Amino acid sequence: MENILDIIDSIANEKGLSRDNVKEAIKTSFVQTAKRIINPTFAFEADIDDQTKGVKLRQVITVIADESPELESESAGAYMSITEAREIDDEAEIGDQLQMEHDIETYGRSAFATLHREIEFHIQRLVENDLYDKYKSKINQIVSGRVTRVDNDQNTTIEIDEIRAVLPMKNRIKGEKFKVGDVVSAIVRRVQVDKNTGIGMELSRTSPKFLEELLALEVPEIKDGIVIIEKCARIPGERAKIALYTIRPQIDPIGATVGVRGVRINAVSEELCGENIDCIEYSASPELFISRAMSPAIISSVSITEGEGDEKKAIITLPSDQKSKAIGKSGINIRLASMLTGYIIELKEQGDSATSSEDKKEGIGSLEALFGN
Repeated sequence: MENILDIIDSIANEKGLSRDNVKEAIKTSFVQTAKRIINPTFAFEADIDDQTKGVKLRQVITVIADESPELESESAGAYMSITEAREIDDEAEIGDQLQMEHDIETYGRSAFATLHREIEFHIQRLVENDLYDKYKSKINQIVSGRVTRVDNDQNTTIEIDEIRAVLPMKNRIKGEKFKVGDVVSAIVRRVQVDKNTGIGMELSRTSPKFLEELLALEVPEIKDGIVIIEKCARIPGERAKIALYTIRPQIDPIGATVGVRGVRINAVSEELCGENIDCIEYSASPELFISRAMSPAIISSVSITEGEGDEKKAIITLPSDQKSKAIGKSGINIRLASMLTGYIIELKEQGDSATSSEDKKEGIGSLEALFGN
């Protein structure tokens, strides 16, 4: 085949691929074609001659000892006994490699058809691998696209550049409804390759990382790394808590994130269907961090104790009139505080010696009693 370098350049430009990768794909295509047309047990190598712009296809035969088991194996065509080799070259030694050139053109139209299919296959794999690498690097980043389909289970198909992504019902904020033509933003949760359907991408709008990325878009200080999101917990569509700190003492991390009159945090909340977002200043002190995480409740004291196994437990003492605030509607505040801090939280009113079992049953005690997990 002549002018193969021109073909390589054309494919690379048209598909946006690396010239070297296309070159390797073409060489692999010739080798696979030779195996299909000539003999699948033979070993072949292909090289591209920069001067003639053609492909040189060679069968490689390794010289081995007469009694070697490889001579009886399925790949016997790649080997030759030392006795046979010396009939061709009396100076042949074990381990030498004999080469025999082949020309695909001499094998007729079927060989060209096979070569064409092989090239198409390997170039398509290159395109898919290129896309896979591109979107794999976007995991935990926000992408936007237009809705092309919503199935009966409310799984939403979104077209993003060259591929179609799926936003499953379980990854949508409660109450959200999309229709064909809507522009939707979400975070890339997973990228996979399927032999039948090609590259697939799973999106999410419920991940805490989606909230973090939205804040980075709205708050320049977060994007620039001046304000750091240490931890984030959310119950999608209802409420979230984020722990922030700054590397510059002169900057207020809470004020920078909220913005003037709440303009920044409200923009994020609107994208999340009105989800309330509590901004908390992070502290390396567990007691202080837990106390802040329990806001808007006013806490009297926090005591850290050892739980079962690797569990970390915090017993919070507070005035009786702060208990409802600490728990929150349906237990949402104490649940988020536990998710954010990583501690199992129990509440104790001032004057009580310990949290009673009655309190736990009513939802004033541990999260396990509140939510059954």
